[in-house]
Amino acid sequence: MLQICAAVTVSLPSRTGWIHVLRICFFCTWLGFSGFLSGGSSSRMFRTKRSGLVRRLWRSRALGEADGQTDKEGDASRGGGRGGGGGDGGSSSRAGGCCGAKASKAGTSDPELKALTHSLLKKLKEKQLELLLRSVDSKGGARTGCLLLPKMIEPKLSKQTYSLPVLICKVFRWADLRNSSELKRLYCCQSYGTNNPDSVCCNPHHLSRLCELESPPPPYSRFPMDSFKQPADSPDSVPPSTETGGTHYMAPGGLSDSRISQELGSRSHWCVVAYWEERTRVGRLYTVQEASLDIFYDLPHGNGFCLGQLNSDNKSQLVTKVRSKIGYGIQLSKEPDGVWVYNRSNYPIFIKSVTLDNPDSRTLLVHKVFPGYSIKAFDYEKSYTLQRPNDHDFTHEPWSGFSVQISFVKGWGQCYTRQFITSCPCWLEVFLNNR
Repeated sequence: MLQICAAVTVSLPSRTGWIHVLRICFFCTWLGFSGFLSGGSSSRMFRTKRSGLVRRLWRSRALGEADGQTDKEGDASRGGGRGGGGGDGGSSSRAGGCCGAKASKAGTSDPELKALTHSLLKKLKEKQLELLLRSVDSKGGARTGCLLLPKMIEPKLSKQTYSLPVLICKVFRWADLRNSSELKRLYCCQSYGTNNPDSVCCNPHHLSRLCELESPPPPYSRFPMDSFKQPADSPDSVPPSTETGGTHYMAPGGLSDSRISQELGSRSHWCVVAYWEERTRVGRLYTVQEASLDIFYDLPHGNGFCLGQLNSDNKSQLVTKVRSKIGYGIQLSKEPDGVWVYNRSNYPIFIKSVTLDNPDSRTLLVHKVFPGYSIKAFDYEKSYTLQRPNDHDFTHEPWSGFSVQISFVKGWGQCYTRQFITSCPCWLEVFLNNR
């Protein structure tokens, strides 16, 4: 159009030419406005930054099976034994986990949902849209503030009313999300533990899916202790402990309460984290004083325990492969009701602690936690009621009444090639301070 205007200006007399140019420019503007109203390509002339942010956010939505694809997080978590995503020995049909995570069947391409989402996003301010986009694009890797929105807004979808946090999480994280009872607010969110009557944080990465323990536990996570009791002449058997007089197992370079006290001195802390690669501890003990800690290998703008900075002499191909999949890792937080673990990575993690076990059984439970899920890994109140002084006679693993074991990517147990956590490539042991 601009070329036509210039040609008319050159070909016609100056005064008449400028009059025609003004008429043509007015006609071009009218065409552009008409195209905008009709959704034509000419509407690009009138696009604002806010509308561009809304479109980018919609393109970043979570995709379910109905959209012809699966969410990247869910895809990684459902990898089963292929590529190491689901641990060893577990087929895709058996990989259920305590989270009960399944493929998302509900798609986010529903016209009603699209219209509802666009209507909501267009009500946000430009800075709010930028914050939401930064959170979604980084998949929670970037530190973002709270997205505070009015509580009074309760959008309806297919005659069902959703709260704002549920709707935004449904659009941008989990297409199969149904209600707020499936969500848990993370400790790092400013809205955690508060009840603001006017507003609520709707940042989708300030919330996680709640990992509900199954009853009875899934078959892959339950294995009788007696069946794994090793004979005295086994290569992995250990001499009796001089402290307890029993056969308390401690891996090479392992930790005891006295050794932890010697390494830490009198520093105030609520837990201590040790990082292991198979049977070797890597790096020094990491003391935790803050209520929340990120443990990661590679996290943009990460602040916490960076495993990637530790010097490891392990050249195993499997360890190297698993180490590279830790990614954003986990978030460990001490909350009023216990210690919670949030899986921030793209692969499952496996957790065992005394309070996740059934106190009336002589079995160990190893729980599989999918990406985006949180689990209460340790319950202080429950731990005081459990009396299990002889567990070390059966587990042959690092064990403490106030500890949690966490393995990245690879699981251990009856349905895996690894029966003990000391055979897992990369794992953590969290020692809780009960004093």
